[in-house]
Order: sequence, then C-alpha cells, then structure tokens
Amino acid sequence: MGGAATVVILQQLKGILGLQHFTQSTDIISVLRSVFSQIHEWRWESGVLGAVFLFFLLLSRYFSKKRPKFFWISAMAPLTTVILGSLLVYLTHAEKHGVDVIGNLKKGLNPPSFGDFVFTSPYLTTAVKTGMITGIIALAEGIAVGRSFAMFKHYNIDGNKEMVAIGTMNIVGSCFSCYLTTGPFSRSAVNFNAGCKTAMSNVVMAIAVMFTLLFLTPLFHYTPLVVLSAIIISAMLGLIDYEAAIHLWKVDKFDFVVCMGAYIGVVFASVEVGLVIAVAISVLRLLLFVARPKTFVLGNLPNSTIYRSVEQYPTTNDVPGILILQIDAPIYFANSSYLRERISRWIDEEEDKLKSTGETSLQYVIFNMSAVGNIDTSGISMLEEVKKITDRRGLKLVLANPGAEVMKKLNKSKFIETIGKEWIYLTVGEAVEACNYKLHTCKPDATNEDSQPWNNV
Repeated sequence: MGGAATVVILQQLKGILGLQHFTQSTDIISVLRSVFSQIHEWRWESGVLGAVFLFFLLLSRYFSKKRPKFFWISAMAPLTTVILGSLLVYLTHAEKHGVDVIGNLKKGLNPPSFGDFVFTSPYLTTAVKTGMITGIIALAEGIAVGRSFAMFKHYNIDGNKEMVAIGTMNIVGSCFSCYLTTGPFSRSAVNFNAGCKTAMSNVVMAIAVMFTLLFLTPLFHYTPLVVLSAIIISAMLGLIDYEAAIHLWKVDKFDFVVCMGAYIGVVFASVEVGLVIAVAISVLRLLLFVARPKTFVLGNLPNSTIYRSVEQYPTTNDVPGILILQIDAPIYFANSSYLRERISRWIDEEEDKLKSTGETSLQYVIFNMSAVGNIDTSGISMLEEVKKITDRRGLKLVLANPGAEVMKKLNKSKFIETIGKEWIYLTVGEAVEACNYKLHTCKPDATNEDSQPWNNV
C-alpha cells in the first residue's frame, strides 16, 4: 500500500508544478526525469498554492486526530480547499498566471447507450479481447485495494461479492455511457480519509455527483487542478505507514525485507513487479523454512520432568548418556538430507563433548517427534539411515510422541518393527526415564531383542 501511495503522490507532481506534459510511466525514475527535464516550465504560483493547501489539509487531519470530537474538520477539509481554491482563482484571475483550472464542464448526465450495442464480427472480437483484459485488471485492482483497506482497518471482505458488485456496476454503467468501474486506489483513499465507514457513503457520493452534474458544473470552472492534486497527496500520505515498517524491522527482519522488496519494486518499476518481488521473497522464505527446519537439543529443567531447548533455557541440565533432539517441522524429501546430516553432526558434537569432559559415553538418542506433523517416504528413509548410523556407533534410537499420521506411515513402512515398539514413548520424560533405567541395569544392545522397556507406548 505504501508503494502504491508513493506512486500516486509522484503522479500528482504534474498538477502541483503546473506541468503540461508528463510521463505516462509510474516508476520513480521516469517521473523524476520528466519533472526535472521541465524545470523551465515549473509554475511557482501553482507550487505555492499547492503547498499552502496541502499544509492546510495535513494540519486539519492532525488536529482531528488530536481532538477526535472535531473529526468533521478533517472530513470537511477537502471540500473547503476546493471552495477556497475556486474563490481565490476567481478573485485573482490566477488562471492567467500559471494556475491550471478545470475549465468548462459539460452539464448534465451521460446519455443512455442501449442502442449503441454492435454485435458484428469485427467489433465483437475487439470487445471480447479488450473486455477480458480490462475486466481482469479491474477486478484484480478493486479486490487488492479492498483487501488493503480491510487489513488497514481490521475487517473482512468477500472477494466473490466484490466481483459481483464490480461486474454489476459495469453492466449497468455500460448502458449509460459510463467509464469502466473499479476500486481506484486514490479515490478510495480520499473516501477513507474523509471518514467514510460503509458503502452508504458511495450512495451519498453518487447523489452528490448527480446533483453537481445537473446544476453545479459552472461553479467548478475556476477550481484549480493543484487543489485536487493536494487533496490526493494528503490522502496518500496517510497510507504510508512507516511505523509499521519500523515494527517489522524490530520484530522480524525477513518480513521487513519482504515489505521493502515490495515497496522498492512498486516505486521503481510497477505494482505488478512489486507483487512479484514480494511473492518471490515469501516463497523463498517458505522454501528455506521447509528445507532447513529447526533442530535443537533439549535439556531437563531443574526439579521437573519438563524438557526444553538448551538455547532458550540455559539453566537446563544435560541427561548423562542421552542426547535429546527435537525436529521442529514435518519431514519431507526437501529436508530429509539436511536433517540426516544435522542429526549426525549433533551426535558427533555430543560424543566429542563427552569425551573431552570424561563423562558417561553417549548411549541413547531420543527424537522428540511432537512437532513432526507428517512424514513422506524420503523422511522414512532418512530415519532408517539414522537408525543404521546409531547402530554402527552402538547407540539406541528412541522416538517420543510421534503423531497419529506419522505412526501410521511408520507402521506401514515397517520402520516400527525395525526400531522396536518398545522404543517408542508418549513423552520425552518417559523415554528418558526408560533409558536411565536401562543405563543403570544393563548396557544397550541393538541386537538384544529380549530387553524389555521400562514404560513404553
């Protein structure tokens, strides 16, 4: 939203500076090139007038935020600027001194166009092609703008209803010589900043526009275009939420990168490019999370049977002879190789640490599977390879709290038979107690099928 608001603000430089020729591109490079290549055509009168009215609009909004009971001041500010600007131009003849005005407006409503439908082949083909493209773009823009404001004000919208509404408006409007109807960003922002809450505001606005077209169009002859640009800029500035970007930086740096990627893409290229960049970075982040899931060592909290990450809780105690690992994601083909290598490193590091300290050698490796929601055949193969690695090292592999779906697949693949049902437990605490019991009674033997567990599933 901030990127689109910046683009709209840049487009208003044409009206603020009184330029007659302006680029049709929306990227910041093209706009600034167009602005500074026409310095000799800048109208200082228009710039001063725009700055004054923009200051008035921002001041009225600031005052209304500080004093909520005077909300009507901010709501009335755009109309007030139009009236004051028109009076100023009329009294000073500013249109003769570089201030562009709206000029003559055709009075009355659009004529009906029922009889203008042509269904002959050349026109029909063009209408279908153009209609499909513009329809898709209009729907995408309208729904995107609607959802942006919905997130901004914490309410929900129904995309299907939005499409039905936009389609109905265009069908009815085409019968009365209307332009393509959608949810434009700049006008929606003006409506939003005026304090409108419901769709009834559109009904009131439509009646006001109809009344204006029928009776008041001569009054807008002297309305300066710079005032309209100031109103749009004022509305757009309220949509650039820099505080949200700062919050993202403090909370999650990756989310900040996604935000800035979308913003830079919109400002330096187009809205489509910005969306593609944001989606691409988000997908990359998702792939990284899937391919590099978190794995960490668990330790025992003092005076409890609770086991938590030793990094998050430095006060946890190691369990002699037992390595407890937690896999914090489903196990798929995308991360199975990484998990196998990471688990092997954890085992190597634990054995090296025990050797250096002269403590009890490693005997058991417990996997806490509570966060593993699913597993595929590649994941099962990974567990089988880890089982072989632990067997070669004389270690025993133990599973704690595998989910129903995981158990179902492990059972069908006969991995449970390989590891032994007696080495699958409901909780990490039960698995640790069983391993401690075995440590104090006998040494683990991967080939000993007569050993009985202390307490298993």
